[in-house]
Amino acid sequence: MHIEMKELDFAKGDGLLPVVVQEYETKEVLMVAYMNEEALKKTLDSGYATYWSRTRRKLWMKGETSGNTQKVRKILVDCDYDVLLLLVEQKGNTCHTGKRSCFHNRLK
Repeated sequence: MHIEMKELDFAKGDGLLPVVVQEYETKEVLMVAYMNEEALKKTLDSGYATYWSRTRRKLWMKGETSGNTQKVRKILVDCDYDVLLLLVEQKGNTCHTGKRSCFHNRLK
């Protein structure tokens, strides 16, 4: 089912939607980030993942400085319309530590 952007519930998260990012082919979870409406529009227009940085309080395209870009292949929306799942082709590493995925630390 296709939905319209206006159906997304940005209000629930103070204007931000959590975004789970997976590698398109392997389904490996790469990272979690946030998007506001502007970031989602830029992502849809460019075909490359753009997020809202909560620390820097500005938009950033993944890979704009590192070159480790995320080409978006598919965007899925959860049943409550308040979480996105991006399936991407990851170029290079995802994590700022140099790891392939941000999920490389084990709690238990």
